[in-house]
This record gives sequence, C-alpha cells and structure tokens, in this order.
Amino acid sequence: MSRVPTALDAVSRIQSNDNIFIHTAAATPERLLRALTLRHQELRNVSFYSAHTEGAVPYAESQYTDSFNINCFFVGSNIRPYIQEGRAQYIPVFLSEIPSLFHHIISLDAALISVSPPNEKGYCSLGPSVDLSLSAVKQAKTVIAEVNHQMPFVHGDGMIHISQIDAWVETDHPLFELSQHPISEAEDKIGSHVAELIEDGSNLQMGIGGIPNAVLSKLGHHQHLGIHTEMFSDGIIDLVEQGVIDGSNKATHPGKIVSSFVLGTQKVYDFIDHNPVVNLLDVAYVNDTRTIRKNKKTIAINSAIEIDLTGQVCADSIGNKHYSGVGGQVDFIRGASLSEGGKGIIAMPSRTHKGKSKLVSSLQFGASVVTTRAHIQYVVTEYGVAHLVGKNLSQRAKALISIAHPDDRESLSRDVFEQKHLSV
Repeated sequence: MSRVPTALDAVSRIQSNDNIFIHTAAATPERLLRALTLRHQELRNVSFYSAHTEGAVPYAESQYTDSFNINCFFVGSNIRPYIQEGRAQYIPVFLSEIPSLFHHIISLDAALISVSPPNEKGYCSLGPSVDLSLSAVKQAKTVIAEVNHQMPFVHGDGMIHISQIDAWVETDHPLFELSQHPISEAEDKIGSHVAELIEDGSNLQMGIGGIPNAVLSKLGHHQHLGIHTEMFSDGIIDLVEQGVIDGSNKATHPGKIVSSFVLGTQKVYDFIDHNPVVNLLDVAYVNDTRTIRKNKKTIAINSAIEIDLTGQVCADSIGNKHYSGVGGQVDFIRGASLSEGGKGIIAMPSRTHKGKSKLVSSLQFGASVVTTRAHIQYVVTEYGVAHLVGKNLSQRAKALISIAHPDDRESLSRDVFEQKHLSV
C-alpha cells in the first residue's frame, strides 16, 4: 500500500505491453486515465479493457495509436465514435461471462479504480460499480486507485481493504451524473402496457432510461415487488419509499435490492450510500441464469434497436455500426423465461426518432442478433403487446405487425409475404 501525492505518481507503475482494466460507469477513474495519457510518449502497446465508462477518453485519440489499444465489452457514447472509426475494438460477450475472461483468457497487469475512503476497519467500497470490476480487482497484479471522498460506501461484494491497493491518490469530486429526461408519450404508453404484465410479488430487472422510468411510474398500486437487476437508477427510489418495492417475495436475498451497478443522479448515489437494503454484487452471480431463475415471477425488461418479424432482436448495432453491447439482455431474458411465472419483455417505440419502423421484415445489413427468436417471449410498443411463445413464423409476423406503427403495417405485411413467403 502506498499513498502518493498525484495521479501521475499513481500510474507510474504502468509499463509498456501491460493489460489495464478501467473501473465502470460512474466509478470511471478519470484522473488516473488523464495522468496515464500524459505518459504516452514513454508507453507502447498498453491495452485497455473496459465495459461502459463515463467521461472523457483522451487515450482514444488517434495520436496515441502506438501507445494505447482499446478493447470494450460494451460501447458507451464516449467511446462509440472511436469504435465506429476503428480506433477502438468491441468484444462481444455476455455480461455474466466477463469475469471468467479475467480468470482464464485476459491476464490483467493492473486495475485502475475509484473507491470510497476506508471505513474504521480499513475497507474501501467500489461504490456504485461492482459488476465485472470486482473480478478485475481480484485478478489484477497491481491495483491503482483514486480514493474519492464523494464516493458512496455501498454494501455487498465490492469491498477492498486499503492494504490491497498498491498505489492510491486522494481525490474529492462529484460522481458522473446521468441526465434524466421527461417520459415521452410513446414511452408512457409502453410503460402502461408493460405494467399490465407485471403481477404483485414480481421481481424486476430493467435498465436505465425513459422506458424503465415509464414502467416504474405505473407500478404505484402494485405490492411486494422485488429488484434483482444488473443495474438501476433513480426510478426505483419512490417505489421503495412507498413500500411497493420491499423484496418480500424474493427467494434470494429477501428484502434486499440486488444489482451489480448503479448509474444516475446524485439522488441515487445518496440513496445507496451506507444503505443496508442495497447489495451490489459480482455480475457473474447477479446475471447467472441459475441465480435469476430462483426468484419466481422474474420480469426482465429490455429494449432493442430493431426486431425482425420472426422475432430476432438486434440490440447492439445499427446495421454494421456497433452502438452498445450484448450486456445482460440475454442473461435476463433467458433467466426470466426459466423463472416460475417469469416473463422476458423487449419494449421499444414502434419507430425511431427519424420515423423509421423499428419492426422490420429483415434486419439491416450487418446488424447483429443479440436475443434470438428462440429466446423471445413478449414484445411491447406503444401500440400493444405481442406474445410470441409457441407461435409459428406467420403468427409471429402477424402479432408483431399488429403493434407496429399503423402507417407501417401495410408495407410490413407486403414485405414479409414477398421476402419470407409468410401469410399474415
């Protein structure tokens, strides 16, 4: 353990050809990354591995090509342009399986992390991001940290003793905050449709954004809901305070809100700080279908970029351009379908912001399938719910066309008949 005066001192241990892990989302150690970038002239072939990060990515600029290689398990908005121009690379993988890569495939020389100040026993918290980061910390040969005085101390797996940190620098700055946008009319309708599929006593998995917030806004009269999810944001707080979310029906961690990471505003970071109800756990456990299926009535709510009329879900690319990642969608869609009374739901507006149908006769050229047509159960748009389980291809196409935008239904019917010879 060594406290150092500056971030540049902290990253002085990084050498050429090292493999480096970057802490996730709101815990992204921006100061360490900026300091490491300053060392670019003396470094060659340093490889970064990360999932979703936030903030600036100076190391991704083209002038640092000889110094830094960038590998992403998930593509966020900050790194997306560099992925699309080929400066950075995307690694397709289920979120649940990334920790095993650090055990068996990718040897990590160092982990760059952000942690809370140590408690009275010397333990720091990984804050809002345990996810794959815990495994990276355990496997890395060297751990380098920002000890941020504004980092929440969160219960669960994400504890690391200060003695296990090889070099650390003190910082004091707010965490990244995710902007909260008003719920649109389409999202509001989608929220109502999804809420009708959720029974009392259900356990929820959902992401972040307008549709999850719309769903949560419709659940005020439900009872005994639980949370077992890979991530959550501000949207659950009101339901917890109202007693709607109490976790009393959970088989695993009853009474607890279980997640692997949290991303939102300062409100949610304050909510998780020293809150014994919140447990952030290793994503290899949280997203394991064997874990998910133990809770009855698991409801997995995810979204898509487009869905073809056989039920193939493209969720991580726009044509051949990488947009996000596989993430935990398949983990939870499959886990929910194995749960007694569970439901896997893909919820999305019927059209893009540019007015193109998101329900298509064929996926765009180069588009990747994340959730297969054998996995899919429910698709929801603002126009209703399509239940696809047990339906043949013609029946699926008919059901999906019925929830497309009304102005797109005729052309979709014609296309699916001409291209796939399906009668609808």
